[in-house]
Amino acid sequence: MNKYIEELIKRKDLLFYLVKSGLKAENRNSYLGYFWWLLDPLLNVLVYFFLIAIVLGRGGDDKAQFAVFLVIGLVAWRWMNTTVNTSAKSIMKYSSIINQVYLPKSIFPLSMTFTQGFNFVFGLVVVAIFLAVFGVMPGWQVIYLPLIILIQLLFLLAISLFVAYICVFIRDIDNILSHVLRVFFYASPIIWEGGRLPPEYSWIVAINPVAIIIDSYRAVLMYQTNPQFLGLTVISLASIVVIALLVNHYSKNEHKIIKAL
Repeated sequence: MNKYIEELIKRKDLLFYLVKSGLKAENRNSYLGYFWWLLDPLLNVLVYFFLIAIVLGRGGDDKAQFAVFLVIGLVAWRWMNTTVNTSAKSIMKYSSIINQVYLPKSIFPLSMTFTQGFNFVFGLVVVAIFLAVFGVMPGWQVIYLPLIILIQLLFLLAISLFVAYICVFIRDIDNILSHVLRVFFYASPIIWEGGRLPPEYSWIVAINPVAIIIDSYRAVLMYQTNPQFLGLTVISLASIVVIALLVNHYSKNEHKIIKAL
């Protein structure tokens, strides 16, 4: 495993290249180019705000507060959703390269996570715009924002390594992922407030890592309160353990990936 990690470190230039090329490829043929990094999350928020707040009349009386609530949840979820979807296909996407040159296979799902993480930074710009427009001022707790981002990064790295490996051997998983992600989307307080669940179902939010991360973002950006330290600690420790186990598994089973491709 140590040699495998050393090989990953040696290939850091390739990791940077994959992230850079991935960012360029996303908007290569669009007229607006990199402006889509800001426009895409903004349009996503506007669509959900129109459907929930205007058409359905939900979201409470304070529409401005709900708009900020919505943008934080959707921007954080977008990083998760795009990372899982792109990571699932990451190894198969580069199968032609893998069959010609030896490369640590885990570098491909890692690159997808970092690529989407870069897009998430632009999503935070949209969040900052909403905070400024609607007069929501974060408190000193905003210093925890980098910590929450780091924990979400670890969480997504663990998931991306797992789904990328599994999808090489079980291609149908890629089709099932969209439904699993949809379940997590509606089971998490992204477009609805967590307190609205009946008491007997409140445990769904309490143990849901997606809900814990999104609620932590809102705590430091909207409500001037501390994030869920206990939940975030559990997520970070579990993610680190899973990453270590998966990297070790990759190092011992990469020959199986080549055969499956």
